[in-house]
Amino acid sequence: MKLTPSVLLLACSVYFMSCATQQKIPGYLQNLTDTTGRGKLQVPELRIQKNDLLSIQVYSASTRPEVDALYNMPAVAAAGAGQTGATAPATSGYLVNSKGDIEYPRLGTFHAEGLTKEELAAQISKRLTEPVQLLINPTVIVRFINLKITVLGEVNTQGVISIPGERVTILEAVGLAGGINDFGMKNAVKISRETDGQRQVGLVDLSSKDLFSSPYYYLRQNDVVFVDPTPGKAKAAQQDRTVQQVTLGVSLITAVALIINIFR
Repeated sequence: MKLTPSVLLLACSVYFMSCATQQKIPGYLQNLTDTTGRGKLQVPELRIQKNDLLSIQVYSASTRPEVDALYNMPAVAAAGAGQTGATAPATSGYLVNSKGDIEYPRLGTFHAEGLTKEELAAQISKRLTEPVQLLINPTVIVRFINLKITVLGEVNTQGVISIPGERVTILEAVGLAGGINDFGMKNAVKISRETDGQRQVGLVDLSSKDLFSSPYYYLRQNDVVFVDPTPGKAKAAQQDRTVQQVTLGVSLITAVALIINIFR
């Protein structure tokens, strides 16, 4: 069977379109120099937000444990994150309501939104001693229970990530999501954050040596991280569609030429 010039032309087109120009993908922290011994690490303190779930434990110098127990009751049960219905497991904690408050047994209402853990603990401790001394030398320990972030886009594992500790950086978040894939933009990662009822969106360049000074280097609870695709991904997708269409056309022309040759 002889191939017609049009078939050869289409075959050459498929070959050249499949040879896409490779773009250089930036790495993490490019041009970073040794900074050992320079500067002091400052980790921003997390602020309590609405819908946070808090663990609050109270201890005192009382020799009667039953006295402490009055102000250290089991926390209110709340549905597990991401689950609904009767089958959702219960998680102990004090939920910060839509007004930014928590209801504490026997002590009443505390406005928690915007406070650090230490500031809320100080308020609870003060109410345990003033105007009436309910406990002797009380110690209040506040912890976050439901810290989570969400990572979406060109990473190997998208989804909601629970943070076991109370500190996570953007690099740790990307690592927990399996890293940015070959089509992700490391130099323009978006972070959506809610602060004082206002939604903010920041850009982080993971390839920059100045990454550590970004206000978004340390993530906060409920932050959402977006990794957009590189322009090369859209171009590659378009090329794939074009190659598929051209391949289909070549196949049809080849089939028609074969049939003509058979019946000639």
